[in-house]
Amino acid sequence: MPYFLAKTVDIFLSYWWIYSPIVLFLLFRALWLVYIQTLTAKAINWVLLEVKIPKEILKTPKAMEQFFAGLSGVKSGANFVEKWWEGKIQQWMSCEIVGKNGDIYFFIRTPVGFRNLVEANIYSQYPDAEIKEAPDYVFDVPEDVPNKDYNLWGTEFVLVKEDAYPIRTYIAFEEQVEEKRLDPLANLAEVLSKLKDGEQIWLQYLVKPADDEWKKKGDALVAKLIGKKIPSKEGPLWKALVWVGQFFRDLIIGLYKIPEQLSADEKKEAMASLMQYLSPGEKEVVAAIEMNLSKIGMDTAIRFIYIGRSDIFSRGNISAIIGTFKLFNTLNLNGFRPNKLASTSVDYFFKKRREYAKKRRLLNAYKLRMFTSKPFVLNIEEWATIYHYPTYIIEAPTVRRIEAKKGEPPIGLPT
Repeated sequence: MPYFLAKTVDIFLSYWWIYSPIVLFLLFRALWLVYIQTLTAKAINWVLLEVKIPKEILKTPKAMEQFFAGLSGVKSGANFVEKWWEGKIQQWMSCEIVGKNGDIYFFIRTPVGFRNLVEANIYSQYPDAEIKEAPDYVFDVPEDVPNKDYNLWGTEFVLVKEDAYPIRTYIAFEEQVEEKRLDPLANLAEVLSKLKDGEQIWLQYLVKPADDEWKKKGDALVAKLIGKKIPSKEGPLWKALVWVGQFFRDLIIGLYKIPEQLSADEKKEAMASLMQYLSPGEKEVVAAIEMNLSKIGMDTAIRFIYIGRSDIFSRGNISAIIGTFKLFNTLNLNGFRPNKLASTSVDYFFKKRREYAKKRRLLNAYKLRMFTSKPFVLNIEEWATIYHYPTYIIEAPTVRRIEAKKGEPPIGLPT
């Protein structure tokens, strides 16, 4: 063993009593937080609501944008005691679209305490909608799926780029002439309406208010794209250490290379030239990111599961759903892609065993409506694009709609 490495190991072993308590404390703190927050999450009382929509909806997804803006009111913080002793967490909801034997259902699973808020926000935008508590459909399939009779495939969707880059929203699907207005969910409704008996497609959109960190990262991204210097927020000690490090780096580099430095005027001129020569496409990207950051952000996780009888299980349905999410993609901005780590497909070693384990794990996560460890952020306009109630333009006959409009009793009716 080299002398330097041997000496390092010797020092590491000799001073274990200094760093071990620190390491153990940090490990205990992390495990305790997971434990106490898990207990809090398990104690939440949930209710699953089915939303039946009117036969004709003349509103655009803009109405759903207002719905999600209203849901952002559930955002709550936690002080030291609430976080570390009581395990307080930000509660979430699950907006779900289900295709079952050719019928299309819309559900919202929410903590019981938020039920009135959810219903009030839906009725404020869709007064003729019908909301009722429903049994959980996830228990309608055999408990041991996948098995010899039923197969399963699923994945989680993630963003292609950073959260600040927007996806293609419903505004891009609309034109001034009403007859040319398109519904972003038209393709999805068509796929779900073609399912056969014994086939189900589940789409789960988990949502909770995001903190301000995503906007700070977005602002930093914009500053980087336009060449704007980001003010440092580190303390004086860190700045001093950075300065010392840069000094010795420049000193070593100077032994074999003449340092190249710009004057203050030259730096300013270089900055100006960078902004001046942004291409029209780059300016469009910066404008789109800034517009995206101007709206309320929501932490998001998306899951997709397809279950079908083994004799009619079709890979075409999988490709069709992935294709519907591609409609929201743009090459210069953002889009969705399946998360390979969460997908149930497996290559190479122990394929069947690993594939079965991943299918069971994804199905369990779906049933529990568990948030992923690394959610991404969509703003309320993006949310209204991927989850809204279909307009009259969608002609899929199996969307669960209200056939007759409820009316108030006439005034003066004897009681």
